Amino acid sequence: MDRNQLRRQVAHMRSSLIEQHYLDQQQFVQLEDLEDDSNPNFVEEIVTLFYKDSSRLFQKIDQALHSVPMDFAKLDDYMHQFKGSSSSIGAIKVKNECTQFKEFCLAGNAEGCFRAFQRVKHEHEALKRQLETYFQVPLDTFFLSGQLYAVFD
Repeated sequence: MDRNQLRRQVAHMRSSLIEQHYLDQQQFVQLEDLEDDSNPNFVEEIVTLFYKDSSRLFQKIDQALHSVPMDFAKLDDYMHQFKGSSSSIGAIKVKNECTQFKEFCLAGNAEGCFRAFQRVKHEHEALKRQLETYFQVPLDTFFLSGQLYAVFD
């Protein structure tokens, strides 16, 4: 696969993620614009950090959901952190589910929080699968073609 074909394939995948509302175009493209020769995997590194941090926050949220009495202010704080992280990578569906969770916290609705947290985790995992595929395309092409060149330059 030549360089132009690879660029088109990556652009098509990015467009698909944006059209399916997994990613916010402006935010994700801004992250991609920060990649350069000295840090060609910047976006992938940021996304990896997001998923590592998500695991920590999910544990805290899960513990808080099972505490008696339920501390809605603490849950709201944790979800606020997670929503901010999600926004920073442009994760639209995840961010929207975070908003729903926060609304249930404000209403003091424990059952709503449980359901919303399941949806947050579902969208989080769905995005993870999509991004793993997105980041794998350049590597697959590299290994298949035996050529080394920057995908996003």
